Amino acid sequence: MKYITLNGKEMLTKEDVHPYLKDKLSIKEYYGNNLDALWDVLSTYNKVLQIELLHHDDLLENLGEYAQAIVQLFHDATEENPNIKFIIR
Repeated sequence: MKYITLNGKEMLTKEDVHPYLKDKLSIKEYYGNNLDALWDVLSTYNKVLQIELLHHDDLLENLGEYAQAIVQLFHDATEENPNIKFIIR
């Protein structure tokens, strides 16, 4: 199982989010820097992956509705792909 930890304090703007996620998820190929691209990666991820989000409140404060969309996408990915586990701490 691969474990990654996301820090809500490090995602300050919408422009910061996708490069940060690309690095944390070790995405090597082209990544479209949007929620659709993130969905494509997570929904087809073929290894067991646990994603832990720290500082959820900071993420919401920094990104508002976009943060809510990201968190919802992670929750949806866990329903779509049994390899993905998502935890908010």
